[in-house]
Amino acid sequence: MTAPTITDAVLAAVDDRARPLLTYYGPAQRVGLSGATLENWAAKIANYLRDEAGLFPGDAVGVDAPEHWQTAAVVLGAWWAGLRIEFGPAADAEAARVVFVDRAGIDAHPDAEETVVLPLDPFAGRVPDLPAFAADFGDTVRPHGDHFSPGGAGPEAVPGRTVADVLAAARQAAAAQGVAAGGRVLSARSWRTADDVIAHLLAPLAVGAALVWADPAADPDLAAIAETEHTDLTLN
Repeated sequence: MTAPTITDAVLAAVDDRARPLLTYYGPAQRVGLSGATLENWAAKIANYLRDEAGLFPGDAVGVDAPEHWQTAAVVLGAWWAGLRIEFGPAADAEAARVVFVDRAGIDAHPDAEETVVLPLDPFAGRVPDLPAFAADFGDTVRPHGDHFSPGGAGPEAVPGRTVADVLAAARQAAAAQGVAAGGRVLSARSWRTADDVIAHLLAPLAVGAALVWADPAADPDLAAIAETEHTDLTLN
């Protein structure tokens, strides 16, 4: 029997995958993903990392991109494949063979075997005029299957922490923030470091709550978003 992954735990906590699970508000963007849609994107990414990139549970992958629904899908896909995620510009320090970046970070990881560029647009469209060494996110992951059969978790989910450690920290953060199963949480809190990803992205998902995330750089009207999205808790 394979060890469950963080993404297995997230999906197990979702009571209805047809309902919205992650909603992203950014500059001129609102993208809502049901549990099923987020699962499908995570499956495509996990299949790419295992079947095309050739990564195995325990290998490292880098994520050096801003908060976005595509970044969240990459995180869940990498964890579903049993990988250790190195967050931020230091990803190369742990020999991450594949690094996911936004356009601004294309040249930041010269030692990566594969640099995958996220468009950070609403529909995961193509990124124009990429250099030859960089792969387009949509072209790279979209052809892969919408379903994934995990091969188990590696020894670490982030550097120095096991899957159990990360899930325990996420559930503790959810409890501390008043996030409950079945809730709808509006947040403008950052999640670019491992600690912040655990506390501000994973925490609500791990306990079966839906997350509405608003980019503070877009100067969101949180009160208006809370009313529109029928959220019951705001974290900023």
